[in-house]
Amino acid sequence: MEASWPDAANPGIDGSADPCSSAGRLSVHQIVGGGKAADIILWKCRRATVGLIFGATIAWWLFEKSELSFLTICCDVLLILILVQFLWVKISGLLNKQPRPLPELVLSEEMVTNAAALFRVKVNNMLMIAHDITLGKDFRLFFQVVSVLWLLSVIGNFYSSVTLSYVGTIALVTVPALYHRHQENVDRYAGMLHRNFSRHYKVVDENVISRLPRSFIRDKDD
Repeated sequence: MEASWPDAANPGIDGSADPCSSAGRLSVHQIVGGGKAADIILWKCRRATVGLIFGATIAWWLFEKSELSFLTICCDVLLILILVQFLWVKISGLLNKQPRPLPELVLSEEMVTNAAALFRVKVNNMLMIAHDITLGKDFRLFFQVVSVLWLLSVIGNFYSSVTLSYVGTIALVTVPALYHRHQENVDRYAGMLHRNFSRHYKVVDENVISRLPRSFIRDKDD
């Protein structure tokens, strides 16, 4: 099944044409990254998905409800894992059974180099965006960033970062799967909302946002 957005220029309710070319459409599996991670998110590996939800729930309960510090919980979890593995190896030796070999956890030089290069590109892009925002080169982006930061600040007053991370994890394994199952209906109503939002945003942009940079320039010239 392919993900497509309705054409914003088409006023029809049932319009489902993608503004991009048909060759550029991506399936839901490709949109969420593809591979094993996409299979988990779309519930194609149910055991792994359920395990992820269960693990996230346990982690949320430990950090949010137990009132223990992050360092204490991490040390306790690692201690339990080490003790379980140690006892399993010793018991297997007493029972003349061969324990399961542990995979070697080794970071290759290529993996570290690629991760560092990707991280450098992301950081440079963020610094460039921050530079443009602070100098007022892109007021629309400035307005969007301020709005998002203000919204996150308001949400942060009611929920902790642990709870927000947990909600984000649950949403990650539920929203894409629900969209994949009800894609046609979601695309139809999303197209209606997108057209209405674009219409209202155009009015705001023409009457408010597009005029602000001129006033800034005029003030600087004065």
